[in-house]
Amino acid sequence: MSERVKRPSLGRGLAVLFGEAGSQSTAERPITRQVPIEAIRPSALQPRRIFSEAELDELAQSIRDKGILQPLLVRPVANDDDEAEYELVAGERRWRAAQRAALHEVPVVVRTLADLEALEIALVENLQREDLSALEEAEAYNRLMREFGRNQANVAEAVGKSRSHVANTVRLLSLPTQVRNLLETGSLSAGHARALLALPDPAPAAAEIVRRGLNVRATEALVRREVAKPRTMKARAPQPVDADTASLEYELSDELGIRVTIARKGNGGALTLHYADLDQLDRLLALLRGR
Repeated sequence: MSERVKRPSLGRGLAVLFGEAGSQSTAERPITRQVPIEAIRPSALQPRRIFSEAELDELAQSIRDKGILQPLLVRPVANDDDEAEYELVAGERRWRAAQRAALHEVPVVVRTLADLEALEIALVENLQREDLSALEEAEAYNRLMREFGRNQANVAEAVGKSRSHVANTVRLLSLPTQVRNLLETGSLSAGHARALLALPDPAPAAAEIVRRGLNVRATEALVRREVAKPRTMKARAPQPVDADTASLEYELSDELGIRVTIARKGNGGALTLHYADLDQLDRLLALLRGR
């Protein structure tokens, strides 16, 4: 039977790579070197998609005044000219701001990393620094669980969040596309979006929230009223769900990022996966196929 190497906690591994762990001797700490800024390229593995122009300008001014206080983490990559070139693993915001500050060289720590290692570090670095939007954060947690076999407790410990925070954030991915778009553009906050998760069809309520400019507390009240409305469909009332089944439904919903229902019948039953749009279906199929 092959042995599996026990991996360090995500946050601890990031600290070691940057030489911040107290157990390291001076000789063991990574060496920082200066490399030309044009020799560094961004990574397709970067989980962050949105960079605030105002924040980049502010950081660029700070770099002009004080320089780059923490080196970028890069990995060596080959190019067609056989010249030294590096790919960013952590620090793209600093790299972009350094370009605006007209720096010719930047401090880096170079590490040889596989794609999965680089992706894991990039995700954790952004999560620990709280540099991600709510949806980027949700996607990052989802990727850590899907691609690295982490569970919610592992992820929560690694990034210093509660398990419930991780679970509720991942559930944002179950919102329909139009609601996620409102969240991405800032029309809705993460607090608004979490409240909307209680509705089977949150899109109409989301539109009303934006139209009326409701705050999170008013949104929660609106959702409670919607949930309390009697159903107009003349369907047979569903049988009450026992505590064990409800717990399993909740666990599966958190893991998959969509609503899951279980209906028992004798020794068997049915497990139903509910998706709100084609994007959710695509993510679910990719997850089931192990991609």
